[in-house]
Parts: sequence; C-alpha cells; structure tokens
Amino acid sequence: MSTATRPRIRIVRPFFADLIAPLRTEADVVVEAERARDSAELNTLLLDCDAAIVGLSDRIDAAVIAGNARIRLIANLGVGHNNLDLPALTRAGIAASNTPEVLNESVADYAFALLLAAARRLGEAERWLRAGQWQAPNRFDDWLGVEVHGATLGILGMGRIGQAIARRAAGFSMSVLYHNRSRLDTAREHACRARYVDKATLLRAADFLMLVLPYTEQNRHAIGASELALMKPGSVLVNIARGGIVDDAALAEALHARRIAAAALDVFEDEPAPHPRLLMLDNVVLSPHIASASTPTRRAMAQLALDNVRAVLGLAPGPPPSVLNPDVLDRAARKPQGPSDKSILDLSEGAESGTGPNSATS
Repeated sequence: MSTATRPRIRIVRPFFADLIAPLRTEADVVVEAERARDSAELNTLLLDCDAAIVGLSDRIDAAVIAGNARIRLIANLGVGHNNLDLPALTRAGIAASNTPEVLNESVADYAFALLLAAARRLGEAERWLRAGQWQAPNRFDDWLGVEVHGATLGILGMGRIGQAIARRAAGFSMSVLYHNRSRLDTAREHACRARYVDKATLLRAADFLMLVLPYTEQNRHAIGASELALMKPGSVLVNIARGGIVDDAALAEALHARRIAAAALDVFEDEPAPHPRLLMLDNVVLSPHIASASTPTRRAMAQLALDNVRAVLGLAPGPPPSVLNPDVLDRAARKPQGPSDKSILDLSEGAESGTGPNSATS
C-alpha cells in the first residue's frame, strides 16, 4: 500500500507493542502517551486519523468529533461504552466498537476475589498487619467475617458476566437470585442455578449483592439510600459494573453506620477519585477499576479492538466483530461508491447478521 493511501490510526489508550507491530506494515500508527485529555485536545488528536482506539476515560461526544470528516471508527477498549455518545457518532456516520465476550471469565473471577476479600475482612486485616499491630496472639473472637458458603448471592444485571459469576457460586454452595431487565430463558436459568425475582426481593434476600449492570441514565444511582435500607444488616455489596450505578455518598453513610456489613468496589462515581469518606472506612475493599486486568484478557481486548479497526478500514475481509452501531456501515454501503467509500463498502454486507454485541446487560 502506498504511503499516500495508507490509513492513519491513533491509539490514545496505549497497549501491547507486539500486537500493534503488524498493523504498522499497512497503516500509519500513532501511539499517544497515557494521560487525561479534555474535549478540545481529543478533537485535535482525532482530526487527522481514520480510526482511533480509546479507553473508558476518553469521553467521545459531539464536541470531540466536531468538524471531523475523516474518522470512520472509534474503537473502545472495554465492554462498557458509556464514555461514547453513540447517537452523536451515529449521526456523524462514525462507527463505534467495544470489546465484549473476551473479558467475561476474568471479570467473574475478580468479582469473587472482591466478594471474598470483603466478606473475610482481608483488606482491613492486611493493613493492620502491615502497620505492625500484630504484637500478640489474636483474641478468639477477633476478625470475625461473613460466611460465603451456603449464603444467598443476589445478582443485579444477568448478562454474560453475571451468568459467569452465577456459575462460580455453585462452588460455594450458594443460592443465586437475580434481577435483570429481561428474564433469562429456562435453559440459562438452569445452567446458572439461578432464580428470577423482582428488585426489592433481591435486595432484601441477598447476603451478597453483586452489581453487573451497564451504566445508563436510567441506571444512575440504581443503588441509593432507599435501596441500601432494604438490604440485610449483615450483607455485602460488590460493584464491578460502573461508577454512578451506586450513590457512593449514600453507600459511605450506610457503611459508616454499619447498616450493611461491608462493600467491595472496583468502580466509582468520580474516577479516578473515590468518594473521600470511602477512603476512611475499614469495611470497604477498594480497587482501581482492574477487574479485567489479567494478561490474556487484556491482550484479547486489545486484539479485538485491532480487529475492528482492520475490518472497518478494509485492511481485513469480513465485517467488524463488535460494532455497536452497525447501521452506520449499512448506510455507507448504500452510498454511491467513491474512492473514500471503498473500504467500508467491501465489508458492510452482513454487518447486521448477528455480529453486533450481545444484548445482555453486562
């Protein structure tokens, strides 16, 4: 491919150099440093490229794509995509993609790591030990935690990751209840050994409440003061979904007052700054949005983003594997063919043949 016709790809969220290297043989690839950027800087960065790979902290909205007649794809490194203004991208004829499926098992593993750490006060105990406070044998009734085996696990949001978490619960002999925007079919419920209940019942019955639902305006503060008041006094809340689903101020108050026993959070309303009261509490385990951070999973996510880029730019045959707004590609296919349309025209056939993201809530 001549230099004049080589597409330009900008990677705003840098990742594994060995995965990027093959792309350099067919495109001009610019890898940016990892840092926070405002809308104006992102707008400038994206003006001269045909595709961009971004992260969850990069808010791509109408202001960022204003005046950009060149870019064809925003590839998001993450299954969630509330950082993307999909209606604005679709109106502008820009495809968007995410990285579903490849992180389900890794995130489900981490969800149980958080659950166990909060239940058995692991973070609190480690801080106590590191501070040199283990000067004598523990009292017999010190460090009492919450039992996991045989408990009731409540899952709010029963998509791909929620189902993977439910399957793991069997190993702890847990009863599984769930609430979702739509009920699973009988076969999936049986595979997950899960029972559908309404949200209020879920909150009242769960010993452990696991949040695995996507962030939308409708789901903002899905767990607030009134929901926390319904939970058992000895229960544990785990959020691996998105910040903003929980009212962090209300949660901090509930934890401080011991209205629930503990919480474990991988996501926060104002990332990367957790609510300051949460930082002061011993009965909450905090981690910096790393549930998918295993080497195989992060590499698979990066490769999926690259596969979407290569397909949309016509560097690989077939439709992109996980485009969120495939109607953009379909519209492009109906345009009169011109030199700038060629790559999308070649791949758009079959773009709506089930290759888009699963409709499950995670």
